[in-house]
Amino acid sequence: MSFKPVLRFLHHAEDSLLVSALVSMLVMALVQIFLRNFFDAGLLWAESFLRILVLWVAMLGAMVATRESNHIAIDLVSRFLPPRLLKISTLVTYLFSAAICGTVAYFAIEFIQYEYEDETIAFASVPTWICQSIIPIGFAVMAVRFVVHGVLGALR
Repeated sequence: MSFKPVLRFLHHAEDSLLVSALVSMLVMALVQIFLRNFFDAGLLWAESFLRILVLWVAMLGAMVATRESNHIAIDLVSRFLPPRLLKISTLVTYLFSAAICGTVAYFAIEFIQYEYEDETIAFASVPTWICQSIIPIGFAVMAVRFVVHGVLGALR
């Protein structure tokens, strides 16, 4: 059984969600600017909505960067390591990154639970916990990707 079609679909969905969030953010900002400059008015919930979209774009962008191995990396010693040590170093680095992302995802779930219990509203009638749900999802996806990239890199 091949997972490639499933992964391709998930990658496409992730990319589409990222583009949709970015375009929505740009359109909403332009609408807000237009309304304020020409009608001295604006949408009351737009600022909160834009802040949430910035969070979503950042998390989705980080997920895509991790998928493509284009995330920020500090590379001090890899040029000087022999191939075997480089594989071990890469594996340890990826597993450490996965552990950090997994820890953040765990505590983000706890944070979301508190937001759910508090029943706070982010904008319009949308609960805050729904808007912030991208945090544990994003970090969990990045943790899994770091593990996969680390193991695949060590096996090569």
